Order: sequence, then structure tokens, then C-alpha cells
Amino acid sequence: MIVGFQGEKGAYSEKAAKKYFEYKSIVLKNFETFRDIFEALKRNEIEYAVIPIENSLAGSVHENYDLMLEYKYHIIGEEIIRINHNLIGIKGAKLKDIKEVYSHPQALSQCSNFFKKHKNIKKIPFYDTAGAVKMVKELNDKTKAAIASEQAAIDYDMEILASSIENDKNNYTRFLIITKQGLKNLKKEEGVVYKTSIVFSLKSIPGALFKSLSVFALREINLLKIESRPLIGTPWKYLFYLDFEGFYKDKLIKRALNNLSEVAENIYIFGSYKKKNF
Repeated sequence: MIVGFQGEKGAYSEKAAKKYFEYKSIVLKNFETFRDIFEALKRNEIEYAVIPIENSLAGSVHENYDLMLEYKYHIIGEEIIRINHNLIGIKGAKLKDIKEVYSHPQALSQCSNFFKKHKNIKKIPFYDTAGAVKMVKELNDKTKAAIASEQAAIDYDMEILASSIENDKNNYTRFLIITKQGLKNLKKEEGVVYKTSIVFSLKSIPGALFKSLSVFALREINLLKIESRPLIGTPWKYLFYLDFEGFYKDKLIKRALNNLSEVAENIYIFGSYKKKNF
């Protein structure tokens, strides 16, 4: 079983993949960009992919919402990872030596308080947290550091110069596990709380958004998240990504989706999967 993730060895996505597939035999394959992952699934180079979809501090990863719609793959699960950022430098470096810090833009923003305290340090965006550690090691310059996980420091034999430098300790990222496999053979397990993810656009009728949400409220279906994204090619029209509790084949959910079709169009079900708690 080959599982793809974005970033270098030691990335948070790799950690999420290992946690989700904990007791299964998997081969992990890394990719530079999120689109590379989706293309690898398309070419059957990998069977599953693990992608971040939202962070509790920085919000949604909009690029992955857009890619999910473009490729129309299915979600089979989710994983939640505690994000613990560390300042990582080469062996022998000290915090006082650091002049430049590289990391993913979200990681840099999640450590803004650290940079307020150390105004002499320049922050430089990089494509990946673990990739930044790898680059700093190759540069072998004690004035440069990266922000990444403890595992990245271990993997690249680097020094942690400051630990847990994120602004908020309640910092979590939710990851989706996606595949090309369809929903046809998906079976509901008893005793499992399911989450269903869909996307739709609205018909041009008065009160369409209110009515679309009402189909769930009237049936006491718990809405977990709603995300709007521009509908490319149609100015001022939007797509709505919705997560709610329930299995897509449940009678109550099927009735809600049938009712939704009266005010919405292009409804697509990404998947029903076990709801994870942190």
C-alpha cells in the first residue's frame, strides 16, 4: 500500500499518515506540491494520499479544497495532529546566532509571538517545514534555522534551539485521507460516528443559502463546518463545502440531500468516514 504526502521526511503530513495507517503495512512517498499528489493518484502511482485541510489557528487550506473539487476523489478518513513547532538549527548553533528562519508560511504565522520577541531574526517562507530543516542542514550555516517538528530534527540529526514556540498550544491540523476508490462499496460500521463531506452550488433563487442549511437544521443533523469558495469562471457565485454528522446512506441524510437538491445544484458527495476527536 503506497501512501503519498506533501513535504519532506519529518513533515506533519507524514506523521498524520503514520498515525492513521498505524497497524498497516504502508510505503510512504513524498511529493513537493499538493497538485503533485493528486496527479500521482491519477496515474495510480499511489493508492492513498494524506492532505491537510484545516488548521485550528490558521484556518482552511483553500488549495486542497479546490483540488478536491477538480479531481473529485473520495475521502475515506481523517486524522488530527497536534502541531508542535520547534526552532531547529545545525549542531553547535545557539539561539543568539540565528539571523534567518525558514519554514512554511503557516508555520511562520503560527509562531508570530516568537518573532515579536526576536525582531532581529528574519522569517523566510519555504514550501515545507521539514524541507526547511533539510535545506538548513545542507547550508551548514549556524546563522540559519528552520521551524518544524521534533521528528524533523531527529530525522536530519539537527539541534532544537527552542521548543514549542507556537503562539497557542491548542494548535491542531486536520488531515484528510483520500483515494480514487468510489463510495459504492462503502459499508457502515455499527457504533461509529460518521462525518459526511459534500460540495454544492446554489440555484439563483431568494433565500437559497438559508433554505440549503435548513434541510439539515429541520432534521437536527449536526453541521460541523461550512466553507465557501469562488466558483471559477462565474463571478460572485460560490461553491459551498459542508461537513455534517451522519452516514450518506442513512435515510435521514438521503432525505436531507434530496431536499437540498431543490435549492442546490451540482451536489457531490466526497465521502462518509469515521469522525475523529482530538
